[in-house]
Amino acid sequence: MTATYSRRSLRNIDKHCYTSICSSLGSERPLGGNALAVTNVTDDSFESAVINASDPVLVDYWAEWCAPCKQIAPHLEEIAEELDGRLIVAKVNIDENPVTPTKFGVRGIPTLMLFKDGQVAATKVGALPKSKISEWIESVI
Repeated sequence: MTATYSRRSLRNIDKHCYTSICSSLGSERPLGGNALAVTNVTDDSFESAVINASDPVLVDYWAEWCAPCKQIAPHLEEIAEELDGRLIVAKVNIDENPVTPTKFGVRGIPTLMLFKDGQVAATKVGALPKSKISEWIESVI
């Protein structure tokens, strides 16, 4: 029997279970294409998922223990859905992937970096309301 998961049902699954689903399907985006609003990126997958992406990529550097990171997470999911096809939203857990944040000079979280053509186009540090994040993204892309 094959299970089918929607965006909404995946958002309600805790991180451990979500990771198990992804692992069992051999993908960071288990439903393929843009089925999931936000992509989890690792140190190993950063270059292919962000640097080599054809669309602009918003990278959220975060940690499980970071309250402001958890505060903006739903905003980023909504923005990812709203800008689907124009923007990729990726998340890098700094505790599990320390190389990438160090490489890009991340000193505080949440840090949002917008990449265009493989380069950092803009950076914001700290929690912001969804409207401010959206305005910032639109001004850059």
